[in-house]
Amino acid sequence: MKRAIMRSVQNVIFLLFTFVSGLFYVCFYLVSIVLGLALSFTVVGIPLLTNVLRSTQIFVQHERIQTKIYTDISIEPLETRQRAKGNQWMQAKAELMNVRNWISVYWLMQKFVIGCICLVVGLLIYIIPVCFAFVPLLYPFVELHFLGSVVDSEMKALQIMGLGFILMIVCSKLGNGLVQFAGGYTCLMFKAIRG
Repeated sequence: MKRAIMRSVQNVIFLLFTFVSGLFYVCFYLVSIVLGLALSFTVVGIPLLTNVLRSTQIFVQHERIQTKIYTDISIEPLETRQRAKGNQWMQAKAELMNVRNWISVYWLMQKFVIGCICLVVGLLIYIIPVCFAFVPLLYPFVELHFLGSVVDSEMKALQIMGLGFILMIVCSKLGNGLVQFAGGYTCLMFKAIRG
């Protein structure tokens, strides 16, 4: 029982972290790339784009580690890229022309959609059963409605609580599936980057 509860807590953390990291990637890359392109006519724009594209390797490796910790899905790490030889402008050209960087940006930004799905579905499957379990404590103080009828007796409250416990078991399995879905997305991302 304790192990199942810890696994559910770990799943909730992973699902929330998936949303937060997806939101971060969308904001970071959207702002950085647009700013870099807008400033590309100055001395600042191209180096900004270069450094932003170099960050993809760090974030992709971070996703691999996060997936391994929370889902036990092992993914082979990408080989580390060496910086291009030459001056700063040759390095910038190499980073901007590297297709793997742009594929990584695309997949990392798409993680926002996966994160939104994980947030909404995760909250529904983990919060609703817990709320049902607390109905016997709440019904004397709050007017509760369940499927069109008022919860006004202890018997109805206990039935809803029982339904909450059943849903906890079922939703635990759904939560595990959702976590595997999010981990599978990371596997697909690595396959696409390796090309």
